[in-house]
Amino acid sequence: LVVLAITRAGRVECTNYRNVRIPTGMDIPLYVRADFPAFYKALFTRQAARESGEAVFTEYAWPMTWCDPCAAPPLSAEELRGLGVFWVDESVDPGAGTPTFLTRIHVRYDHGHFPEDLVFQETADSQPFQARYVLRHPWKGTQSCPEAGRYLESLRKRKAEEARRLAELTGWRAAEIRRNMAVGEDAVGASARREDLKWYEKIWKN
Repeated sequence: LVVLAITRAGRVECTNYRNVRIPTGMDIPLYVRADFPAFYKALFTRQAARESGEAVFTEYAWPMTWCDPCAAPPLSAEELRGLGVFWVDESVDPGAGTPTFLTRIHVRYDHGHFPEDLVFQETADSQPFQARYVLRHPWKGTQSCPEAGRYLESLRKRKAEEARRLAELTGWRAAEIRRNMAVGEDAVGASARREDLKWYEKIWKN
């Protein structure tokens, strides 16, 4: 069940079940970009299990006057009024933003874990929040750079941490993640040169 709520200024939350923010702000392996839906489905399933299937997750809470980053253009005044936002003036310029706050709530809903209907309320919390995951492209230069060795060592550590974090978030096997990183990330960066793959593959062997 996904709930999208638009209010004047504050985040919406559930009053009769626990509210949890979905994990956010983590670096994850670049290859995940090729199948992001599978990643997020696994992440959500694991987080729901950790909360014993009894939590309501906030995925997004943000004023519609600005965004960082923007997932889509802001809704126009006409679109907002069509959704029941009666307090928005039809003459408002979408580029100037509108006095509205959008909350997205996600819950895996069944009668066993949620015997009561969900009850929501607007809060005074206007702190922006969104689920976001960082994909970092590795440098593809030559090893003639004097800092190349140091960079490759830091890259090896960074990738190990990305693999560990992905396993923690999704429950996927670490060995499978490392194998996918060794081949899948280069598929994402199809323009990578063949000679770059040599030192790239060595990162996991060292």
